[in-house]
Amino acid sequence: MTYFIIKAALSGFLIALIAEIARRQPSLGGIVASLPLVTLLAIIWLWRDTGGDVVQISSLLRATLWYILPTLPFFLILPEMLERGANFWASLIIASLITMCLYLAALWIAARFGMAFQQG
Repeated sequence: MTYFIIKAALSGFLIALIAEIARRQPSLGGIVASLPLVTLLAIIWLWRDTGGDVVQISSLLRATLWYILPTLPFFLILPEMLERGANFWASLIIASLITMCLYLAALWIAARFGMAFQQG
């Protein structure tokens, strides 16, 4: 349980740090947020937790690539809605719902090409 708390605290610290950087300098915050820091942490935790299982790490990275693509419109939709005066929470929910639909589409497309993600 201690190990889990350490992982959660470090990951949470990273998110808080990015938010603080973005508050002071939005462009720099965007650069830091766009770095695959969470993915790097996940890879490190997975490497340690699985004894260096490269198959699981490779699977994680391939799945991450497929999930990055449907998130890209989120970064266009949300700022556009906000700049047009839409309510923050409504914009966030709409952009998130669209992203979830795009995730489902990505899963469907991947399955059509024989790249369905395996469980466990």
